[in-house]
Amino acid sequence: MARVTVEDCIDKVDNRFELVLLASHRARQISQGGQITIPRDNDKNPVVALREIADETLSPGDLKEDLIHSLQKHVEVDEPEPDPGRFIPTGDAAVEEPAAEDDQPEAVSFGSMSEEDLLAGIEGLVPPEKSDDY
Repeated sequence: MARVTVEDCIDKVDNRFELVLLASHRARQISQGGQITIPRDNDKNPVVALREIADETLSPGDLKEDLIHSLQKHVEVDEPEPDPGRFIPTGDAAVEEPAAEDDQPEAVSFGSMSEEDLLAGIEGLVPPEKSDDY
């Protein structure tokens, strides 16, 4: 690390702590097979990451976005919201409010499913994919 110091990078990333986070994230990317944008010169991954930041071959903003994305466990998906006049919140669940008399939904009854229907429904379920987090 003698050739690359924090002072070379601090004008690119203002906060030293953020610089450490970005450089360590980039070093992990390199160790996982990410392409480097500068000659290696027999340097280790953290030094290569700092040199990439110092030489501005990678944007600190892009690195920050990539770091945030890699730390997210649940990605929020924008779904259309239901019509606010149709649902009335009651406790933990929302109950549907009928809009008109001829627009009445069918009454839901529990325990009326036959064993065959239940087994057919269970067989149609797809198990969730396994991830490395478990």
